[in-house]
Amino acid sequence: MLIGELSKRTGLTKDTIRFYEKQGLIPEARKIHTFNNYKEYTEETLNRLLTIKKVKSFGFTLNESAELLDMVELNTATCDNVAERVADKVELIEGKIKELEELKAQMINKVDECRSCCAPQTLNENCPILTVE
Repeated sequence: MLIGELSKRTGLTKDTIRFYEKQGLIPEARKIHTFNNYKEYTEETLNRLLTIKKVKSFGFTLNESAELLDMVELNTATCDNVAERVADKVELIEGKIKELEELKAQMINKVDECRSCCAPQTLNENCPILTVE
């Protein structure tokens, strides 16, 4: 299949597909016409791109996605080690959620402070949001 069809079937842009090819995430496509540089992509490439897309949706980087795919291709992947990598991502997400919750609480506190010390249509020079503590 040509890159346009591959793009439609994966939902990835042509530029993204070319980038993944240059990065070695997918095999280089076979040129079918030398005069117009048309390349033919395989069903295997389609499946690999769909897998990359899914793994990326879980928050994996391209390098991490490539590692997982390489494990599958080398028959070294097991449910346990794939699940462990996903569990590690869950831990990272939980840490980020905690940081964001703390930031949210700080911001709500500053909004409350600001509203209690400033008139609605003015800016107090001691605004708790804008002053450095």
